[in-house]
Amino acid sequence: MPDCPFAPIIDPAAWIGPAIQNDATWIYHFDASALAELDTALAHAKRAGARIPFGPAAFPLPHLHAEMETVRHDVEQGQGFKLLRGIPRQRYSDADCELLYWGLGAHLGNPISQNMRGHLLGHVRDEGRTQADPNARAYQTSQRMDFHTDMLPMDLLGLFCLRTAKRGGASKITSALTIHNVLRAERPDLLNALYGDFHIDWRGEEPAGEKGFFTLPMFSECNGKITARINSLPYYESAVRYGTQYALTAMQREALVMVQDIANRPELMLTMDFQEGDIQLVNNHTMLHAREAYEDYPEPGRERHLLRMWIAVDDASRRPLADSLADRYRWVQCGGIPVKQAHTA
Repeated sequence: MPDCPFAPIIDPAAWIGPAIQNDATWIYHFDASALAELDTALAHAKRAGARIPFGPAAFPLPHLHAEMETVRHDVEQGQGFKLLRGIPRQRYSDADCELLYWGLGAHLGNPISQNMRGHLLGHVRDEGRTQADPNARAYQTSQRMDFHTDMLPMDLLGLFCLRTAKRGGASKITSALTIHNVLRAERPDLLNALYGDFHIDWRGEEPAGEKGFFTLPMFSECNGKITARINSLPYYESAVRYGTQYALTAMQREALVMVQDIANRPELMLTMDFQEGDIQLVNNHTMLHAREAYEDYPEPGRERHLLRMWIAVDDASRRPLADSLADRYRWVQCGGIPVKQAHTA
């Protein structure tokens, strides 16, 4: 078995499950004064007729802004994720929740488009699709989702829980840096393979003039910082529709399966059961996230529903990325996935 050229990663984001599951520092609780400030900001935005997208000035947070900067720093430079808890969801309408969540997100960075529909504030819910559909993205289904990073290498993934499922749907997080360490110890040959090029299906979201798939390594290094771009297995498998030369090699498949096996080890993952009003923030370069399958309530309007933001942070704050990711990050800098005119609804 070949030697691995990488040293073990020692970093706050290279955590293991039991140590982090019982560490309450990853939960930020909104106290009474913070909630009052959010109410004041929401009232200000509504009086001004603010419409998404709007900037942080339309949602003034004179004290919370500094706290949100600390939260962002913790996600970017610390453990790699944060849960913001305590927003009294029942107090607000769905529209109010959208304004409130967007306003907070605007203080964290620049939200970008997540799909060809141009959604800056996305909706994660079952659209009656399946991952077997090569033009469906996994968040549009109720199926279990593999551990993955989101499609573009934006910096922060944010989820706001509007409504929970009847059963299931738990969120799981694991450290890609810890997986890197485990692979280094157990299968350095597969870790080396993950630094090679993989072909991934855009799943119908490719910008005009782009190929239907993109190519990049699953792990890369820049200035001593390791970044992961692991995706759900169906995204690799459906790339073969563009040519058999884009199929996974046997070693690539083994490496991706090994990543999922490691990520699903109970001792390495953290599980969150969302409460309505929770906001989850995840570093999209160092963490992998997954979701259990879920079952919705049958009554219309009670379906599981999360609001999602892809947030780009300023260059001084963000993780340095390897040249091999530059083409992908170009779309982040351009505002995300461009709208396709046939899919503006």
